This record gives sequence, structure tokens and C-alpha cells, in this order.
Amino acid sequence: MSALHDLSAAALLAGYRGHDFSPVEVLQDLLAHIERWEPQLHATWLLRPEAALDQARASQARWLRGAPCGPLDGVPVTIKDNIATQGDPTPLGTAALPLLPAAADAPPAARLREAGAVLVTKTTMPDYGMLSSGLSSFHALARNPWDLTKGPGGSSAGAGAAAAAGYGPLHVGTDIGGSIRLPASWCGVFGLKPSLGRVPIDPPYTGRAAGPMTRTVQDAALMMQVLSRPDARDSMSLPAKDIAWQRLDSGLGRLRGLRLGLLLDAGCGLAVDPQVRAAVESATRLFEQAGAIVEPMRPFFTRQMLDGMDHFWRMRSLMDLRTLTPAQLDKVLPFIRHWAESAAGLDGAQVFAASQQFHATRLATVRACAPFDYVLSPVAPITAFAAELPAPTNDPLRPLEHIAFTVPFNMSEQPAASINCGYTTAGLPIGLQIAGPRFDDLGVLQIAHALEQLRGPQRPWPAPPASGIEKSL
Repeated sequence: MSALHDLSAAALLAGYRGHDFSPVEVLQDLLAHIERWEPQLHATWLLRPEAALDQARASQARWLRGAPCGPLDGVPVTIKDNIATQGDPTPLGTAALPLLPAAADAPPAARLREAGAVLVTKTTMPDYGMLSSGLSSFHALARNPWDLTKGPGGSSAGAGAAAAAGYGPLHVGTDIGGSIRLPASWCGVFGLKPSLGRVPIDPPYTGRAAGPMTRTVQDAALMMQVLSRPDARDSMSLPAKDIAWQRLDSGLGRLRGLRLGLLLDAGCGLAVDPQVRAAVESATRLFEQAGAIVEPMRPFFTRQMLDGMDHFWRMRSLMDLRTLTPAQLDKVLPFIRHWAESAAGLDGAQVFAASQQFHATRLATVRACAPFDYVLSPVAPITAFAAELPAPTNDPLRPLEHIAFTVPFNMSEQPAASINCGYTTAGLPIGLQIAGPRFDDLGVLQIAHALEQLRGPQRPWPAPPASGIEKSL
């Protein structure tokens, strides 16, 4: 049998029901595994073994009584730094902010606690979540377990690394331009950015979503039945809906006659690496062999759209930085400061024009996807890049060149997932993006689950180095 820390959430729940092992045994094995990995990965923050063990002991007592408190009772979970947990600071990845305890759990944390999940640790992220990297002025540099010289992606950096390294089966990330899907792609795990409002979040913001990062689609579906429960704090949350999240097997049967768009040119940004393109095309052929109809798509995202969003986010970040004292400002990552302060010369008309690109992107994305049931594309044009870099370009004036495939679906509010579809010759994972119509989160999960069944055997998950980062340098 697999080590306890490698078991899926579904397998853990079956084991608890059968009294094959207990939540305490699982957590003890998991904590020992994290201890072996963490000096190299730096995926965690607020790792408190005794507090987690208290939760596991309470869960174990419930299982012994035959009275689990919820659908995830005793299953270990990690939560991203920027999702508030009661009594804990929420640093947002930056050393600039005061470490004030949160008054309450944010909705994703609250739902997981109610479901009985064991909150093992928070996970690391870059400053303000504005990098696709594990580089932070507050957290230690997060690395990719597949290759410790590479980064895990971001901004859900620690969550991606933790999922690939086996820090338990369930992880929560957030995504405003690709921050779940990019690390999922570069760490070889599954990640779902749900439809806007499907998973309530606080504070809500245009395009911002929370969602699962897991090794299997089934585990993501288990999380979604919990995370999607309503919460009045999110003004954009969707009405409660009874969704059969565990009905995944119908995806394979649905493929015959399904119309899939294939987008291999994002329209702007970095060129697609030939190995990424080949892996995406190979996955596409599996869908075709199963009876799907695949049609090429023309690019619909433009340089004007990408630059407009970039410039607006620079100004938003500049306004955030202007609330800091000089001493606090000095602690912000220099790349972020340079990026935000470059907006100082923008006038009102320019900021207004930039803001309109969010809606223009929404319209263009919905129009381009309308002829298709689902859209396939690379998650990113490249694979994981050097861990020390804040962005693939290492240029604060060209920081978003890698998100042209992902960010349109934040603005269109459509569900989009990353699922591993291959590896480079160097062994780095490559993610396929599957995007669906707005509100069809279950359909995206079903199509991703179909690919799980169609693709070949996956490579073994990375194991902790024998000693130190030098083993991969």
C-alpha cells in the first residue's frame, strides 16, 4: 500500500470508515514527510504540529464513535497565506504588512473546518500575490519538487509545491490571472479555477477565485462539494446549487461528438515552447480518438488587453503601496515596487482606458468560446523557470507575458482547470488547460477526469532529496 501521506482524500476516507488507520496515524506520517521535504521546498507557513494533532485526535474520536462531522473529517488540508484563518496573521506574502490576527476564518477556511478537515498549515506566496513565482519578502523562497532549481509557479506557490511533494491530498489556492493553474501546471498537479462566485471568498474582487489544488480530479471534486457552499460575505457568490460533484465518470462517455476548441496561439505574450505544444497536441489526439471533434481556434486575446490589465493592476498596487510608511515600503520586494511605481505617471484617462480592457477581454473570451463545448490550450507557454526569478522575463515592465492563456478566463468568469498532459525531456511537468462555459464547473471536472483515464501512466511523484538542495543543483 502507498504511504499514508501519498493516499488520496477518497482513499483516506475509505480507510477511516474501515478502521484501517486513523487520522492521527495519517497526520503523524504526513508531518514526518513534511519535515523531510520542507528544508528544501519552503512551501509552508504556520506549520504547527501540535495544533494539527489536536484536530486529528478529535477527528479520530468521532470516527471511533461512527459519527464523522462532515465529508472531509480527518483529511489533511493546507490553505494559502492570503485566505484568512481565525487568530492568525495574513501577511499576503510581504514583509511590509503588520502581522495582525484575523478576526474570522475566510469562507474557504470556514467550510473546510465545518467539514472536519485537519488544517495542517498555511502555504507560502509571493508579495501581494502579484508574481507567478515563489519569491517573497516575507516567506523563504519556495521551490519546485520536480527540480529544486526551478520555482513552483505562483501565486499559489506553496500550495503547488505541497501538492506535488505529498503534503497531504488537499490544498486551497487563489487565482486572479492564473495563480492556481500556473503552479498546478508547473508542479504536475490538478488545479481548478472555478466560475467566479462558485467558491465564496472574502474579500471578493473582480476575477478572483479560490479553488482546489490536488493530485487527482476526484479529490478536487470532494473539495468542491465543501468549498462551494454559500457564504453571505461574498457579494459575488452564486446561489446555492445542488451539484453532483462526484459524478465524474460520465465525462469519458460524453466525449463522442463533443466540440472542443484548440487554442495554441494566445495572441500575445511569450511564444509557446515546442515541447509544451507537442504535449498539448498529444492530449488533444486522445480526445479525438475518444470521439471528440477538435477544431483550431484563432487567438482572441490582444496586446492591448494584456497591457491594459497590467497597467490597471500597477495603479491598484501603487495605491496600496502609498498606504505604507517609508519603513514598510522598504520591505516590499524591489521587483513589485518597480512594477507598481511605474504607474505613477499614468493620468486619469489612461487608467480609465486600462480598466476597460477587463470588460473587453470578457467579451472577446465569451465570443471566442461560444462555438465550442470546451476549450483546450496550454496553461502556460513555458515550463517552470528559475526559482530565484520573480517572473519568466525578469522584467518588471514585462511581467505578465506568461499569463495570456489563463487570464482571459478570470475575466470571463468561466471555469478553467490545469491537468498534467506530459513532461519535458528534462522531466518538468506540462499542463493542459480545459475551460468550460460559465457555471459548468462540473463539466470541466468531468472532461479532466476523462483525460486522467485516457493518458498514459504518470511519472512517480518526487521524493525528498537525500540531503539538502545541492542534490538538484
